[in-house]
Amino acid sequence: MYCDKGVVQGGSDTRRNKAMQKEWLYGKTLSELAIVAEELSLPRFAARQMARWLYVRHAVTIEQMTDLSLRAREALAARYEIGTIAPTDVAVSTDGTKKYLFATLGGGFIESAYIPDGERATLCVSSQMGCKMGCRFCMTGRQGFQHSLSTGEILNQIRSLPERDTLTNVVYMGMGEPLDNADNVLRSLGILTADWGYAWSPTRITLSTVGVIPALKRFLDESKVHLAVSLHNPFGDQRAELMPVQKLYPLAEVVALLRRYDFTHQRRVSFEYIILEGLNDTPAHVRELCRLLGGLPCRINLIRFHRIPGSPFVSPPDERVVAFRDALTRRGIMTTIRASRGEDIQAACGLLSTGARNKSK
Repeated sequence: MYCDKGVVQGGSDTRRNKAMQKEWLYGKTLSELAIVAEELSLPRFAARQMARWLYVRHAVTIEQMTDLSLRAREALAARYEIGTIAPTDVAVSTDGTKKYLFATLGGGFIESAYIPDGERATLCVSSQMGCKMGCRFCMTGRQGFQHSLSTGEILNQIRSLPERDTLTNVVYMGMGEPLDNADNVLRSLGILTADWGYAWSPTRITLSTVGVIPALKRFLDESKVHLAVSLHNPFGDQRAELMPVQKLYPLAEVVALLRRYDFTHQRRVSFEYIILEGLNDTPAHVRELCRLLGGLPCRINLIRFHRIPGSPFVSPPDERVVAFRDALTRRGIMTTIRASRGEDIQAACGLLSTGARNKSK
């Protein structure tokens, strides 16, 4: 819901309240805050003061920015608000995973998954409501594309998380294709890693993409965070059946681009592989994966398929998944099996938000 207006549902109510909202300060970069300061005839150093209140001290009102003059705060408050959205709902799994639902400024809902694991706590954030990519195994893709999230809405999933102070890692693996919203995603990464922002190490962040090549190159050039590529099948024709983006941005071209970058030091590249019985789990797939990725410093993460309504796909038995992993490892590709989390709360991307969307119609 909107913290200051109490809106708890999407649709027309959300759109009306969006029109009433002032512009958000939260989500602005330091250079954008400098423009705000200049437009309001504030001192240049006011930009860093605002950034500190937004990203370090977590101010909830402009009035709390007490190292700004009263005149400056009044001028800011006349045109801006901090701008945050609290979660509207949460589902809690028996394994500790929590799925948070957030309303969006454009109407509708997105979701974030909080995944505690010993001393590690990861938040999976969304970058869009819905998705254009149409991957057949993904519930979000069934929603179709609604809109991209603003920089503030992306970061709000961290800012408004009740467990915010326990987070050790963030992954851009939620709803949407991050590199289809490259401007706002890259701005959010900049704020997360800048010394004037959250000051996180890039090694605490991973971005997942299906391989939108022009934006992928920009991401690799402009950020230092880890990369995860949604692979799922090494054969182009078979991958295209699962992931239509293969026809526009072939996997071979994605891998060729990655070979131009250094992944031997702090930055890592991994490949996500949802293993589907009878579709991508054969010895031929092992051989093609090794041919495609040979010589590239990387790992493969095998993921058991989370069932979604009406889907024909299933994961192989555990012993087949283990055998697939071991076959890849013996051939020199580090391969792990990702532990399934939150299945009892519909943790697969798009399930919770789809339910909320249906209820609000």
